[in-house]
Amino acid sequence: MTRRDDVASPDEDRPTTWGPGAAQWGGRAHGCIPAQGDDEGTDDDVSGQGSARLPAVSVVMPVLEEERHLRAAVGRVLAQEYPGEMEVVLAVGPSKDRTQEVADRLAAEDPRVRIVTNPSGRTPDALNAGIGAARHEIIARVDGHAELCDGYLATAVTELLRVGAANVGGIMDAQGSSPQERAVAAAMKSRIGVGNARFHVGGQAGEAETVYLGVFRRDALEAAGGYDSHFARAQDWELNHRIRSAGGLVWFVPDLTVTYRPRGTFKALARQYFNYGRWRRVVAARHEGTINLRYLAPPAMVVGTCAATVLGLATRRTRFALLVPAVYAAAVTAGGLAISRGENLETRLRTPAVLATMHWCWGIGFLTSPKKLRDKALA
Repeated sequence: MTRRDDVASPDEDRPTTWGPGAAQWGGRAHGCIPAQGDDEGTDDDVSGQGSARLPAVSVVMPVLEEERHLRAAVGRVLAQEYPGEMEVVLAVGPSKDRTQEVADRLAAEDPRVRIVTNPSGRTPDALNAGIGAARHEIIARVDGHAELCDGYLATAVTELLRVGAANVGGIMDAQGSSPQERAVAAAMKSRIGVGNARFHVGGQAGEAETVYLGVFRRDALEAAGGYDSHFARAQDWELNHRIRSAGGLVWFVPDLTVTYRPRGTFKALARQYFNYGRWRRVVAARHEGTINLRYLAPPAMVVGTCAATVLGLATRRTRFALLVPAVYAAAVTAGGLAISRGENLETRLRTPAVLATMHWCWGIGFLTSPKKLRDKALA
């Protein structure tokens, strides 16, 4: 029989309210570097050199419209061979596809999988419901279209304990199958596409502003108040900012890779990046001083390019201003072809348009972010 909790049902010592408001894909190896060791170890050994039992982990997955990817995502979690107790909590929203049916089957097939409902369908609500229902002291967030590398949980928890972090995470490894998805993946792993964030482009292990997904100490989540339900997007960055502001350590580990499935159409990509830009401005309103040049570059490009185009078309004497959009188009084309080197022709031809879609939609979303969203965030 399927195990399903219609509401979060935490242990008695768990808070019931939150918030201040074995599959492989396409034969591709899912390898990261797990903690190594022999068969000897003690419960206090967190160095990664022994095979000690690690603390129990609750994997919380917000799930909405994930019929296509959910089984593979859960399969990668269940295949972790984690040296400790583990559960998977699926917080399922009201999907239009067969997501609920897939989730019910997964829960029926494995006693480690449980389901809680997320009536609103919003990501922060799903995460808070899943955390509230979770039984363990380590909380790992995994999305319904993400696939963990081998040893992800063991490596993350070992690092969490070793460095005394509040949250540990790694790299969003975008991987596509269609030419469109592969073009988006190339853009999402490039500095010309997403800037220099380490969880996109890689880098050295160490303290970070934010990380992809995350493996948290439960007490750090509780102290921060969980995910803010106001933030439909950018809730990861916003939560990590509150954790760091309270003195917690957010730690980046490049060995932790998570396969991410990019949007498969220009329309879906445009919507995604428009919302990223819109909500990043809301975060900036809530947390003054957190905006920087990397975030201001897309809106500045939109304003500058549009102004130069209008000026250049106004009169013959100002025609020189058209150099600005021409230079941008040339740079995006050259950059797109460079970052997609080695891909097939269709993917390479799509990549410049993908870059432009990401830049323009993020910038327009930031510029048009409704005042009411910012006002609500400040309330």
